[in-house]
Amino acid sequence: MTDFQSEKQLVRKYFEAVDSGAPMDGLVAPDFVWRGFHPFNEMTGLDAVMSAFWQPLHQSLTSLQRRMDIFIAGSNSIKSHGGRWVTSMGHLMGLFDAPWLGIQPTGKIVMLRYADFHRVENGVITEAAMYFDIPHLMMQAGLSPFPPQTGEHLVQPGPMTHDGLLFEAQPPEAGNRTLAAINAMISDLGQWNSGMALEDELRRSWHENMLWWGPAGIGSTFTIERYAKQHAGPFRAAFSNRSQTGHICRMAEGHYGGFFGWPNFTATLTGDFMGRPATGHNWIPELAVVKTSHGLPWQTRTDKVTQTGARQYIEHRLVF
Repeated sequence: MTDFQSEKQLVRKYFEAVDSGAPMDGLVAPDFVWRGFHPFNEMTGLDAVMSAFWQPLHQSLTSLQRRMDIFIAGSNSIKSHGGRWVTSMGHLMGLFDAPWLGIQPTGKIVMLRYADFHRVENGVITEAAMYFDIPHLMMQAGLSPFPPQTGEHLVQPGPMTHDGLLFEAQPPEAGNRTLAAINAMISDLGQWNSGMALEDELRRSWHENMLWWGPAGIGSTFTIERYAKQHAGPFRAAFSNRSQTGHICRMAEGHYGGFFGWPNFTATLTGDFMGRPATGHNWIPELAVVKTSHGLPWQTRTDKVTQTGARQYIEHRLVF
């Protein structure tokens, strides 16, 4: 059994320190690289990340709690980047008591959904990517940054099976099957020229009752038919010149897996999308965390992707 327990323990200690303000001595490399959405972007060094992101977030979202739904680790299958990575996904919950990024507080509970990736080398975290849905927080604060969504605006629950926190070691065979399903999905979705009807193409790698937990501005969808109608179809109709997929990390453990790029790919806005006219500029999505259905007793088909939590930051990454 492949063991990523030391990497998991290190990242969990890092989370505890970040969430509580405890010292982080020995947890993070001096040249730690952190990637996040605009206006944070890429930063080097823990002090820069704490002063720019975590400390202001704690000041604004008081009594902050991390509520993880997925926690996995694995070897990066992208050989050009490599490494052993730990991935988590969930919400940062707090009381919105002070302005954050110009968003005015409500004094009420809010959920900032996130997904993150941490690379561990020689016993320390050397790089990270963290994605968080700022427009989703804006909507909870009563703002409407986008036109009506094609999907639905939701605070996303965790997996139906409630088995996403893989704190213990997992059999490698399950992760290998999950990674194979993810690779098949990426291959299909990355071409846009299969010659098949969209729903038939999706059925090659997605379960019929798949879930797409989309970002604010697009929203979430359920089943292949509604995903095709409410996101994939409008998206493909609005964009062209899709680049090749370029990932920094792609990994899996158990029934879960994830990937991210910086960026994943680019595409040119050549039609209307989210109420915006064509501009000829590029759009940049960056990651997803997915679950596959193999081996799950409640599924009727095997080795298909059942849900994905897309953390695509629309407000900044849609360049008009």
